[in-house]
Amino acid sequence: MLNKTRGRPRGNPDTKARLVEAARALFLAHGYQGTTVRAIAGRAGVDSALITYHFGSKRGLFGQALNLFCVDPAALDQALRGDPAGLADRLLNAVTTLWDATAPTENRMALQDDDAMRALRGYLESELVVRIAEFLGGPDATERATAAVGVLGGVIFTRYLNPVRPVAALPSAEVRRVFGPALRAALHTRAARRPGVRPSID
Repeated sequence: MLNKTRGRPRGNPDTKARLVEAARALFLAHGYQGTTVRAIAGRAGVDSALITYHFGSKRGLFGQALNLFCVDPAALDQALRGDPAGLADRLLNAVTTLWDATAPTENRMALQDDDAMRALRGYLESELVVRIAEFLGGPDATERATAAVGVLGGVIFTRYLNPVRPVAALPSAEVRRVFGPALRAALHTRAARRPGVRPSID
């Protein structure tokens, strides 16, 4: 039997740094979805429980490994609570709060190569789209979540990564006011029915 002890997990003082280094290499090589907690721990030579201890989860490690300080799982957790009607405002608030708090050049430098962008896309697909769809529920939840991430991605790209001056110059409150209607429509408008499918009577 394993000898399980309570308290602080054992490890060398540089364990956290080794996990970050190992995770970065694997995320860039295999993308977010293709990288497992076990693989990161194995490359770092530590127990996988230390990832939970130091970072909370794989998604918590992801932002630190790629120096993407705008990726904060706690912010998404907070946005995905409460009244569905207020989800658009909470998501936009999370995006503007996180990205505005980080120097734009830091995020652009972190995403300057194709591998980093591929890893970020994988994160958005497997975390943001999936979790928003779970929150929305319903047969077309994935389509609505995908549309919503498209709106959020547009805000991030035109305001932070490749700034378009009118968008970049907007105060945070104005970003929420201007983009809120489009995001609410994406989140809450039922997907168009495919041709040949008889519409139901609501």
